[in-house]
Amino acid sequence: MCATRSVPANPTGKKSRSSPSVSSSGSTAELHQQAGAGQPVLTTNQGIPVSDNQNSLRVGARGPTLLEDFVLREKITHFDHERIPERIVHARGSAAHGYFQPYKSLAKWTRAAFLQDPKKQTPVFVRFSTVAGERGSFDLARDVRGFAVKFYTEEGNFDLVGNNIPVFFIQDAIKFPDLIHAVKPEPDRGFPQAASAHDTFWDFVSLMPESIHMVTWAMSDRAIPRSYRMMEGFGVHTFRLVNAANESFFVKFHWRPTIGSASVVWDEAVKINGADPDFHRRDLWEAIDKGSFPEYELALQVFDQATADKLQFDVLDPTKIIPEEIIPLEVVGKLVLNRNPDNFFAETEQVAFCPANIVPGLDFSNDPLLQGRLFSYLDTQLSRLGGPNFNQIPINQPKCPMHNLQRDGIMQMGVPKGRVAYEPNSLDPQGPRESAGGFASFGAKESGERVRLRPESFSDHYSQARQFFNSMTPPEQNHIVSAYAFELGKVESVQIRRRVLGHLDNISADLGAKVADLLGMQGQADAIAPRVTPVDLPPSPALSILAKAPATLKGRKVGILLGEGYDPADLAAIRAAIVKEQADVATIAAKVGGVPDVNDEVLAVDMALKAAPSVLFDAVVILAGPAGDVVLSGQAPAVEWLKNAFVHLKCIALLGVETLVTKANIKPDAGVILLKKSGKTISLKDFIEAAKKGRVWNREDNV
Repeated sequence: MCATRSVPANPTGKKSRSSPSVSSSGSTAELHQQAGAGQPVLTTNQGIPVSDNQNSLRVGARGPTLLEDFVLREKITHFDHERIPERIVHARGSAAHGYFQPYKSLAKWTRAAFLQDPKKQTPVFVRFSTVAGERGSFDLARDVRGFAVKFYTEEGNFDLVGNNIPVFFIQDAIKFPDLIHAVKPEPDRGFPQAASAHDTFWDFVSLMPESIHMVTWAMSDRAIPRSYRMMEGFGVHTFRLVNAANESFFVKFHWRPTIGSASVVWDEAVKINGADPDFHRRDLWEAIDKGSFPEYELALQVFDQATADKLQFDVLDPTKIIPEEIIPLEVVGKLVLNRNPDNFFAETEQVAFCPANIVPGLDFSNDPLLQGRLFSYLDTQLSRLGGPNFNQIPINQPKCPMHNLQRDGIMQMGVPKGRVAYEPNSLDPQGPRESAGGFASFGAKESGERVRLRPESFSDHYSQARQFFNSMTPPEQNHIVSAYAFELGKVESVQIRRRVLGHLDNISADLGAKVADLLGMQGQADAIAPRVTPVDLPPSPALSILAKAPATLKGRKVGILLGEGYDPADLAAIRAAIVKEQADVATIAAKVGGVPDVNDEVLAVDMALKAAPSVLFDAVVILAGPAGDVVLSGQAPAVEWLKNAFVHLKCIALLGVETLVTKANIKPDAGVILLKKSGKTISLKDFIEAAKKGRVWNREDNV
């Protein structure tokens, strides 16, 4: 794992009669031409020619990134200040307060105080977000989701700033501005918004084979989660834990929702964005507001240097995972979100996360993407929040005592007293002083030349992408194929599509062929020879959402459409059965004022039909009497409501709506439950059991 050979040029190995000159610095991009005659030379803002725009300056190929890298600092600094005051990325977010509590002491691995006592609850503030869209974009974009946790520990704030996907697009932070510029709206036209389905994004990733693993995750169901409450989170990078004996361990952080992970299907996501662009934001708020607090368990993959050296991939490479089958997860604590913000702007918008915010007992690795993030986040807050005193905003303040000698600056809210603002000093013997128990970086030994270089151990870009695809269930694989076809169908450049198809062939011949067939581009893929020949890694069932999905209705929402003449006793029984499973119920009728029941009484419902499409629910029920069946079957919104529920593979329970079922052309299957009554008793067992299984995937091929 620790080999640090120079990476050969032309990393994709694309076969060409005339190969352009390529940097030999270890870049993983496909085409990096040296400036030719009449072509401008890439420079810094000071006009200094840049010899390598692909790699940060570091100590050895696997060593820490150097602060003296003015090319990296200038590029990231300019990028960080491009948007004011909206976040450049992760602009659209939603957040909540809560607490974290460990299940046991983790003293064997770390001296971090908040991980020692299983009785101790540490306050947290958690922000979820999309990445590419602006503040006013919609929630169900196909996108990576941010999962950032601020722990207000007794030793200061610790920010675990992660995503809902455990890998990233790039290996080196110097490429982050390029990545985001590529995925954001194209600068000449200002669109598309919150979407990767356009030429500049696919042009960039097709030239960066290191992106292919992450892109495949982004084309999966992970990129369209059902809810923030049903979404995993990952620290992405390899971090360190350091115990009281100054022993160091590597660690990967994982968040797992206790009610299981779930996603929507693509057609459903498109319709949700139209019906309720705040779907995720509303879902999180309402769950907390009614006391159904979202919960996540923190799990760790902890390992030592000897284990890292034996792995087939480099633990410093942020485009790689460590499969759980190799290093199992150890569940160590629980995160509970139990309070909504009091003010969205003051808290959700002004909260400032930074990976550099760590406490004693935690430390960094030499992951080159992480190393750049340690600088970038602080830098971007300076412009976004108006200056160096953003830590005084209440949501950013530590909850432990804070003392230092920093003074003045824009937006200074404190009134520091005394004549001394320096250290050492003899004039203020009671002033703050350094502590032997304070944070100290782990003394890892580093050596090497100052180089811009990727280690050879970062060069396998396809094996884990292949493992991910092969670990998916057939429905999930089909969704990845469809997502690639949709995205590439929006790409105008034929050459870009050909390059991407070449990468897909390296992941899976079946994947490449199916996407090419959907595009009508059979046999047109570029031949791309990987620098490292992909290997067939064992499938990892843990990578699949469906393979490990629990059978549960907890935290889900069931919509009940009512037609004239329904029996209120049936509604009460169904509601009680759903609530017993800790799910929510919403009643719907053509008008929000309700419809007459079998007793000719009219009670208001929760939602009007036109404002409550079935995409908003995880399972649906329709109840009506004979007259109501006729009315519903003659209403296009009701017919579409049922059709969409069927097409989106939801479990459907029906009582008294035979005409509507015929009109909607619904075919019986395991997820279509015809409710039966014995006297006044309605049988609900089959419906509840079917609904707990989630979507009816066997239906997908037919619809």
